[in-house]
Amino acid sequence: MKNSIIYLLVVGLIVATTSCQQGGGSSNVKMETSVDSVSYAIGVLVGANNKKQLESAPGSSEMSMEIMSAAFRAASLGEEAKLSEEEANAMVQRYFQEAGNREAQANLEEGNKFLEENKTREGVTTTESGLQYEVLTEGTGEKPTAADRVRVHYHGTLIDGTVFDSSVDRGEPAVFGVGQVIPGWTEALQLMPVGSKWKVYLPSDIAYGERGAGGEIGPNSALIFEVELLEIVKG
Repeated sequence: MKNSIIYLLVVGLIVATTSCQQGGGSSNVKMETSVDSVSYAIGVLVGANNKKQLESAPGSSEMSMEIMSAAFRAASLGEEAKLSEEEANAMVQRYFQEAGNREAQANLEEGNKFLEENKTREGVTTTESGLQYEVLTEGTGEKPTAADRVRVHYHGTLIDGTVFDSSVDRGEPAVFGVGQVIPGWTEALQLMPVGSKWKVYLPSDIAYGERGAGGEIGPNSALIFEVELLEIVKG
């Protein structure tokens, strides 16, 4: 997430928080005109969106809503603030950068520890790239190449068991090019005969790396997938 985007989201949440504080809470808000109603509706949308975004922002759980609301009120009313806009912007960017770095380092250390322990389990094979896999069902079909398209069922979790994506839960297999996915998937699929179901464990450098992906997959996260290779899609 871009630092500037996070900054705007924080400001949006402050707007909603401050409005509720001034009005005595959401339950006391009166919607007597169409402007009142649309104002409230915008607040709902802004608040819901910002709650979702801030939940995935590094370090956001440590913030003080009271202090943010006080600063927002002072700035919006033209009162003297303790920081200039330039100072505030630099501080926000620095904070989220440092928080993101701490999160990335923690994820890397936790992932490495998990994989070091996991590779010693019976039935787990580790490749040169660091990919780990265990065969749940061994298929008898051909193995796809990087140029093939495949149909698969998969269930993806973080190492703590958090589910971030699952075609199994959706009830619909996915179709994609073997060479068009993250490196760990590209490698694993080319080792799997059609009909196989494997559990694969990916270090972050062959998953989504330092950038992470979406709200659930943080930077430097190791990932676990159960992958069932259903078929190589012809034509």
